[in-house]
Amino acid sequence: MAETSDPAPRRPRIDKAWAASALVLVAVAIVEPPQVFPTLGFAIGALWHTLPFVLFAVAAVAYVKAAGAETLLAKAFEGRETRMIALAALLGGLSPFCSCEVIPFIAALLAVGAPLSAVMAFWLASPLMDPAMFFVTSGTLGVDFALGKAAAAVAIGLLGGFGTMALKSTPVFTAPLREKPSVGGCCGVRKPFQGTPRWKFWQEAPRRETFRDAALTNLVFLLKWLTLAYLLEAVMLRYIPADTIAGLLGGDGIWPILLGALIGAPAYLNGYAAVPLVDALLAQGMAPGAAMSFMVAGGVSCIPAAVAVWALVKPRVFAAYLGYALIGAFAAGLAWGALA
Repeated sequence: MAETSDPAPRRPRIDKAWAASALVLVAVAIVEPPQVFPTLGFAIGALWHTLPFVLFAVAAVAYVKAAGAETLLAKAFEGRETRMIALAALLGGLSPFCSCEVIPFIAALLAVGAPLSAVMAFWLASPLMDPAMFFVTSGTLGVDFALGKAAAAVAIGLLGGFGTMALKSTPVFTAPLREKPSVGGCCGVRKPFQGTPRWKFWQEAPRRETFRDAALTNLVFLLKWLTLAYLLEAVMLRYIPADTIAGLLGGDGIWPILLGALIGAPAYLNGYAAVPLVDALLAQGMAPGAAMSFMVAGGVSCIPAAVAVWALVKPRVFAAYLGYALIGAFAAGLAWGALA
């Protein structure tokens, strides 16, 4: 008789965001022990200030998902190509779905022949703004900045969409799909509802469960990243000289805006975490236009958004995606700098 043994127990999975927050506090304790509690208090106070915006955003996103509003996205990819591009840019800048959630949806559209121009418009606008990000940005950087970023999201979507339509016969955009694209999501969300949205979702048990799961998932997601970001903000305000930030990213002219876009593209991992960091940079002398270019370039090129595009299209199309992001971020920074 063969011997059986219990499998080795799995090690508990450590969340990277919480672990990073703990490391920040440990680093502060090593460098300047008396600053641990002030740093933690700063983060807790900032979270408390932002909490109403977070709770409202979480409830709004959960409601849209429970109602099954994902089905409305398909309407943007019907009709004339110019109409598709405009609607895709608008929906991308307003929809409450992260890039990895729409990978299967976009893959299916591309497979059945939806124009790459409309998909590009959606892809560029989608990671830049959603209801949750709008309210978090409004609570920290102000409603004007949030509206400016939302307008930039739609504008960059239009730039990429119409640019791709104009260049669709060139070698860059010919046969854009990979032979075996990866269509798996990374958010761990349930399959979207099909058919007509049910706005009175509470009448159906599966939709109530979706509301609960989406609300809890998004609340934990926002809290862990905002906690890390506010801890980093406290550290930046104390240990990074304001003159250094003002010298690199402050003042008038094109250079701070261009540098903001170039730094933002590779340096930024999460749109929510970037909000408090930009707030700290602005307090230390960062130019408003540079702040906008940093936020926009980083949002389009952040890891979840970039992976979503890389998984489905060939490298040359991915390079065009990044090119649109940098051009759009620079233009958004110039526009916001002139207005601000």
